[in-house]
Amino acid sequence: MKVLYEDNHLIAVSKTCHEIVQGDKTGDEPLSETLKAWLKEKYQKPGNVFLGVTHRLDRPVTGLVVFAKTSKALSRLNEMFRLGEVKKTYWAIVKKRPPQEEGELVHWLVRNEKQNKTYAYDKEKPNAKKAILHYKRIASSDHYHLLEIDLKTGRHHQIRVQLAKMGCPIKGDLKYGFDRSNKDGGISLHARKVEFLHPVSKEQIRIEAPVPEGEVLWKALTV
Repeated sequence: MKVLYEDNHLIAVSKTCHEIVQGDKTGDEPLSETLKAWLKEKYQKPGNVFLGVTHRLDRPVTGLVVFAKTSKALSRLNEMFRLGEVKKTYWAIVKKRPPQEEGELVHWLVRNEKQNKTYAYDKEKPNAKKAILHYKRIASSDHYHLLEIDLKTGRHHQIRVQLAKMGCPIKGDLKYGFDRSNKDGGISLHARKVEFLHPVSKEQIRIEAPVPEGEVLWKALTV
């Protein structure tokens, strides 16, 4: 368990591309349950361990996930995420250089539940949700570019579909138009950083997740 931050109310861990945050139809053990068992053993807790999911990451995405260890922290953090008071920063590797060095993407997203896929449109559609992100190119290699993404809204597959709509699908993301998968089965999208006021102590919290270990391209683009 790679713990990035822990206090009495919160715990933040680094997720691999094989883990799911919450239980789903696959039946695989979610990170939330693995972490509960880890906390129970670490603190020798006799009863059930409370652990609340505050936000989610798609399975193939790596990086930072914040959980609540108390009900007070959970309700407050859920509200903070809903109101956009948690600043979330992602890193993404794309093959095609974006049309501008940085910019804001605004689309209307429609989710197809059966396909587990989201479609992006330039104009408002029935049942569509507005999605906004800001991107900036921060590094390049001979064939790939590293983008830093400041997520303004939290929609289903938002970064994946918006970058694809711009013509820059994320490396390894077959669902949204990249031509081949990554060896580990993940995609090159990483939840890099969160910043927020602690829901209980009101201190400013800033947590960063290191890029995936053993990934040569991540290392090359982030040295």
